[in-house]
Amino acid sequence: AALAALAVADAFHAPLSPVMLRQGAAMNRLTAPSVMRSQSTRTSQLKMQQKPGGESENSGLKQLLGVRGGSRATNVWAIRLQLTKPVTWVPLIWGVACGAAASGKYNAVWDGASFNDWTTDFGKAIVCMFLAGPLLTGYTQTINDWYDREIDAINEPDRPIPSGAISENEVIAQIWVLLLGGLGVAYGLDVWAGNEIPAVFLLSVFGSFISYIYSAPPLKLKQSGWIGNYALGASYISLPWWCGQCFFNLSSFNWQVAVLTTLYSLAGLGIAIVNDFKSIEGDRQMGLMSLPVQFGVDKAKWICVGTIDITQLGVAGYLAAVGETNYALVLLGLILPQIYLQFTTFLKDPIENDVKYQASAQPFLVFGILTTALACGHHTF
Repeated sequence: AALAALAVADAFHAPLSPVMLRQGAAMNRLTAPSVMRSQSTRTSQLKMQQKPGGESENSGLKQLLGVRGGSRATNVWAIRLQLTKPVTWVPLIWGVACGAAASGKYNAVWDGASFNDWTTDFGKAIVCMFLAGPLLTGYTQTINDWYDREIDAINEPDRPIPSGAISENEVIAQIWVLLLGGLGVAYGLDVWAGNEIPAVFLLSVFGSFISYIYSAPPLKLKQSGWIGNYALGASYISLPWWCGQCFFNLSSFNWQVAVLTTLYSLAGLGIAIVNDFKSIEGDRQMGLMSLPVQFGVDKAKWICVGTIDITQLGVAGYLAAVGETNYALVLLGLILPQIYLQFTTFLKDPIENDVKYQASAQPFLVFGILTTALACGHHTF
């Protein structure tokens, strides 16, 4: 599930998280004794996770998935895979699936499509998911690690780049191969779909540009609470949805769909805020303006759940207004458990219960996104 993968990544303390990156930036400014205390604490935590033989549990798998706690690899291809952080591909793959559903032209076996039709469309979906996941998300994560190599040298010296496990030239080559390969596949998908306007290619160029300015100076959007979190939400929801929908049925993409997905990106902003609470002290010392730093924990937690809930309720209301009542009711049924979990976990203590809340609530949110996509595919705008 899409944003549930963010919760999974966070539960494993995935290095990609903007929260963890901000923590790293903050640590870079701390006094030497503070750094030593932090590293000592982290070392103790890692030791607690280790098996008697010295290797942390599932360390090989964690290394391949690109999450913290993995073993150090020596095989260059394992290291290259680690830099792309496969655990982060899932949300983009889910987004493509939602876009295909919203197109109204995806031939599925459960809809009674012929063998030739459903296998063809399934193959198309796999290629589009390969574009969104391994290629362009891989590019995003690699370039993110590249621009955080100095921070990682302090906080995560075993990461592939600061440890020297992979050379800087090899990293730069990987960035370019993934980027150019992704753009080439995107153009090929437009040709395959017969798009007169190369929509998939243009979306890929735009998404790649956002990924660059998210990580790279001077803009480095992830340093801003509002803009950075919204860019993250849009990258995980709107862009892969648009990519999948434009590939399967360009004519089905319209301003109504754009508005709905943009709204859902606001919900994604709320999810991103959830991750900001655990790093509030580091952000404050670093001068990074996350929303918990700007407004304090009590106000920020209500801003967080407000963006998540109001957005989804607005989408449900819109679906009801255009006559998609059944889908609106299903969506409402998926929103209510999220509100319950907010009051029983997150709002009580957003710092302590952030991972617990995300792991339990996000499946309802991502299936709500799929419900909205199916409503778009069913409705004639």
